[in-house]
Amino acid sequence: MRWALVKVSLAVTTMVVLAFAVPLGLVIREMARDRAFSNAEREAAAVAPALSITTDRDQLERVVASAGSDAGMAVHIPTGDGQEALELGRQRAADEDIAAVRKLGRASTTAVAGGSTLLQPVALSTGEIAVVEVYVPEAEVTNGVGTAWAVLAGVGVALVLGSVAVADRLGVRMVRPAKRLVEGARDLGEGRLGARVPEEGPTELRLAAVAFNSMADQVVQLLANERELAADLSHRLRTPLTVLRLNAASLGEGPAAEQTRTAVEQLEREVDTIIRTAREAKPQTAAAGPGAGCDAAEVVRERMAFWSALAEDEGRKWRVSGADRPVRIPVARADLAAALDALLGNVFRHTPEGTAFAVDVHNGEDAVIVLVSDAGPGIPDPRAAMARGRGSGTDGSTGLGLDIVRRLAESTGGDVRIGSSVLGGTEVRIWIQLDGRAPVSRRGHRGPVRRRRRGRLVAAYNRSRSV
Repeated sequence: MRWALVKVSLAVTTMVVLAFAVPLGLVIREMARDRAFSNAEREAAAVAPALSITTDRDQLERVVASAGSDAGMAVHIPTGDGQEALELGRQRAADEDIAAVRKLGRASTTAVAGGSTLLQPVALSTGEIAVVEVYVPEAEVTNGVGTAWAVLAGVGVALVLGSVAVADRLGVRMVRPAKRLVEGARDLGEGRLGARVPEEGPTELRLAAVAFNSMADQVVQLLANERELAADLSHRLRTPLTVLRLNAASLGEGPAAEQTRTAVEQLEREVDTIIRTAREAKPQTAAAGPGAGCDAAEVVRERMAFWSALAEDEGRKWRVSGADRPVRIPVARADLAAALDALLGNVFRHTPEGTAFAVDVHNGEDAVIVLVSDAGPGIPDPRAAMARGRGSGTDGSTGLGLDIVRRLAESTGGDVRIGSSVLGGTEVRIWIQLDGRAPVSRRGHRGPVRRRRRGRLVAAYNRSRSV
């Protein structure tokens, strides 16, 4: 917008300057020409009174010399009353031009070498017509024209530059608020809820800034209300959890009682985490800062140790692969544990007892794959299962667990895929990008390299499945 305004101003000002400067330049040239010939007429008029009185050469030479133009003036007196023709000065005009002026009796100009001449007829006392010739050099005709044209050109350039400068300032005044509005919208879209736009500039942009700030305030208020609502709803779970914990304490000793008490304690910790997270200003999913994150292999081993006890009670075969060495990922430990619990909980909730399942961890150069597969009936519509609130279509499925997994993967630039497993049931593949919040498809010229790396990791993963 800024440069477009400058270009328009430059074009318009240039046309205006040319429209005025070209005719004015021509007028200045004509004025210089008129001035030169007016001076020539005055010189010729200074000689005319002497010619009307006398035709004596000596006296006429003194008159011509007193006029100050003896080098450029000539007097042509014809013969008459026994007097011979008299020629004073250097003749530059042609004889026929002089004869024509003498015959017509009116002044005229004619072009000669190096300039022009003014031929002025003068009546003598004898009745004959003498012709006074005044030479006007070309330099005198164009005297001052070049300087005037240079001044006009300078004024025109100054006007053009001034208009461009003014247009640039006006463009900045318009573009700067628009740029701030774009930056504010980008910051708000990236999660910086404190982004606001100065309410300045032209009326339209100022109104847009006011509307944007009002919208941002409403977004912040809505998020605050949502966090408080989540915290309040989570807080209501404390009472039934307390009753459940008291009942679990009365179960006595035994593996089942111990598992129940452990599950209740874990549930209480999760509820506390939800309440604290909901009341934070900006909850984070991905870990931040150098060295942040967790060891995915350690989290997998820990959660499988928890779920393996329930698997033994239900007669389920299970397997863990790739969790025997550290695998660092840029995800908070609690978030990865919640995602694994959601997927493994779905296996226990939506597959019959005795259904086998497995958890695999595949480590690559720039990504990690966490795979949860089972031998159950599978998911009829994987695309619908990924939609929040839709679920897999089975009873008791809301889709919130898969949504938790999806948000965790996307917070690192990865994704989640649902397919068929080698066990015959459902396979949920979590792609976790190791370089943080940088989607592979939006990395500019590095995209093809990362896609090749991703392809190599997927190929290695597929080979491990076929073994």
